[in-house]
Amino acid sequence: MLNIRLLAFDADDTLWDCQSYFESVEKEYCKILAPFASEEEVSKALFAVETANMPSLGYGCKAFVLSLIENAVEVSGGKISSHDIARILDLGKTLLELPGSPLPGVERTLAELKAGNAFKMVVFTKGELLDQENKLERSGLKRYFDDVVIVSDKTPDAYQRLCSRFGVDMHEFMMVGNSFRSDIEPVLKLGGYAIHIPFHTVWQHEVVEEYDHDHLQRIRNFSEILQNFALQSRNRP
Repeated sequence: MLNIRLLAFDADDTLWDCQSYFESVEKEYCKILAPFASEEEVSKALFAVETANMPSLGYGCKAFVLSLIENAVEVSGGKISSHDIARILDLGKTLLELPGSPLPGVERTLAELKAGNAFKMVVFTKGELLDQENKLERSGLKRYFDDVVIVSDKTPDAYQRLCSRFGVDMHEFMMVGNSFRSDIEPVLKLGGYAIHIPFHTVWQHEVVEEYDHDHLQRIRNFSEILQNFALQSRNRP
C-alpha cells in the first residue's frame, strides 16, 4: 500500500456536476445570438474569447459571464440589444446557484476515507473563491475535509505549495480528479500519484492527450477509490 499522507480532491465534475450546467447556459446563449451567427460560430468565437481572457480573468463563472458579454458584442458587431445583454447576465447568474449535489458514491466514499484516518484530506480546486466556497457549503461535504484550497490555476508550483503547506513530499501525495490536464498530468510530472475519474463531458480547454503512467490509476466511478486503500467499513456490503 502506498504511503499517502495527503489526499486531494478536485471539486467541479469530480465531487459534483458543473460542466453540464455551463453547456446548458451556452446553448441558450447561442439561441440569443442566433440572428448574428450559427451555434458553431458562436461557440468557436466564445472559446477564443475565453482563452484570451484567462490570463487576466482566470477561471470560474464570473470570468465566463464577462466573456459571454464580450463575445456577444463582437459577434453581433455591436448590435446586441441591452435587453439581450440582460438576458445573458441572467443566464450567467444561474451558474452562481448550482446545487453542488454530490455525484453518486461521493459522500459515502468520503465518509469511509475520513473514518480510516489514514491521511489528511483536502479539496484542491481552481476558480473563483466565493463561488467555489458556496458550492462546497451547498454540497454538505465540507465536514469530510481538513482544508479547502482554492487557487487561480493548478500549476506545478501550486501543487508543490500544497504539499509544503501540509509538510509532505510529492511521493506522499495523491490527487483525485476528472481533468487529465489540470488534476493528473502536473502531479505525475512532479512524482506524485493520481486517480483519474473521467466525467461524461469535458470543457474544451481541459482536453489534452492522455497517457498511462505507473503512478496513475483510472477508475469509472468515485466509489472505486476505496480499492486503493485497505479500508474496511461496517457500511460496506
